[in-house]
Amino acid sequence: MIMSRIEARPDEDTAATGPLVGRLLAGLPAGAVLTDPDVTASYANDMASFCEAGVPAAVVLPRTAEEVQHVMRVATELRVPVVPQGARTGLSGAANASEGCIVLSLVRMDRILEISPVDRVAVVEPGVVNAALSRAVNEHGLYYPPDPSSWEMCTIGGNIGTASGGLCCVKYGVTAEYVLGLDVVLADGRLMSTGRRTAKGVAGYDLTRLFVGSEGSLGIVVRATLALRPQPPRQLVLAAEFASAAAACDAVCRIMEGGHVPSLLELMDRTTVKAVNDLANMGLPETTEALLLAAFDTPDPAADLAAVGALCEAAGATAVVPADDAAESELLLQARRLSLTALEAVKGTTMIDDVCVPRSRLGAMLEGVERIAEKYRLTIGVCAHAGDGNTHPTVCFDAGDADESRRARESFDEIMALGLELGGTITGEHGVGVLKKEWLAREIGPVGLEMQRAIKSAFDPLGILNPGKLF
Repeated sequence: MIMSRIEARPDEDTAATGPLVGRLLAGLPAGAVLTDPDVTASYANDMASFCEAGVPAAVVLPRTAEEVQHVMRVATELRVPVVPQGARTGLSGAANASEGCIVLSLVRMDRILEISPVDRVAVVEPGVVNAALSRAVNEHGLYYPPDPSSWEMCTIGGNIGTASGGLCCVKYGVTAEYVLGLDVVLADGRLMSTGRRTAKGVAGYDLTRLFVGSEGSLGIVVRATLALRPQPPRQLVLAAEFASAAAACDAVCRIMEGGHVPSLLELMDRTTVKAVNDLANMGLPETTEALLLAAFDTPDPAADLAAVGALCEAAGATAVVPADDAAESELLLQARRLSLTALEAVKGTTMIDDVCVPRSRLGAMLEGVERIAEKYRLTIGVCAHAGDGNTHPTVCFDAGDADESRRARESFDEIMALGLELGGTITGEHGVGVLKKEWLAREIGPVGLEMQRAIKSAFDPLGILNPGKLF
């Protein structure tokens, strides 16, 4: 009954639904096109704060590459913008609708087409959920490493669009390292294949990498060939408490300088630790100024943890607690995974920054964030993929308080400026979207911006693919 109300019908008068919907329905099943304003409005935003969004003209949910091609041909003919979407778990506004656009939601294209243990690849459609792929390849003794915090919800297509990272990046790298080849529908509806499924291949320009992180602005990914690894041993985790964030960051530098390769190296500042305790009563030590979590998935993780524990103690750790087994390790990691949810509960709304700095400047980054929090009289918690230098300063504020919202936005910008001053980048894994357009221009400079726009023009001369994003 609900679907009968919200779906467009092929026999509806196109004068009532408009030429766009009529043209879409000429090549799509009725159930693939949604036009009810109450429903289409629910597709307008991702999870970012302070990002403008328009009202979609229609939402299309294709199941095949051919249906995506049809949508793009119609959009090109009628000059209608198209905004690709996955699960809308992004944090930069990259999936936000443009006014009068077609929202192209790819969540129904959710098939795992192949898992090859010999070639160590998986071939998937863009709507496959990250966790579903991870579990499927595990059954074959394989491992897909990229694990964003939203891995139970986010899709592979969205991960590719934003070049997602995760907790394990310090050892295994980000999404870009695992995308071997893509099938992409271009703005005019043509289908292009990039890359390979072989272990090696250097033929021509690396167009595959160009699409990773392009936020749907160059084409629509409809199939991906992903590299897999052998499934590693279960990891063991160590927790180390520090009396200062500077000491914890010193420990990170000692660990990396010592040649260790942890599968995870995460940091939570005192604000984050308190928020997690308040939310879930985890029993974390609130007397600590910083909590460092290190993990190893090596054949002898206990020995690796002992070596890292000694380095933490040399850096001034007040307590070092290695987990005895996988269950205890998972409990420690659960605290880290709750960080963003816990910080959101502090005031009800958050702005999650994503500034990545050289590891050697991690301490300066945390000290700077603390100063900014004091300056703007705000609660700002920091959790970080410390082994990458990828920090997530999270500004907590009351969205109903205009002054506090203003201060939140100003502090967010000051944090990004600090990251650039320290030799970093404005985003390590969340993307640019709407939220950081101005800052992308500052980071890459006028020549870099000109070349980025030239690439965009080559793939999308009419500018209909996710307009208003990136730059």
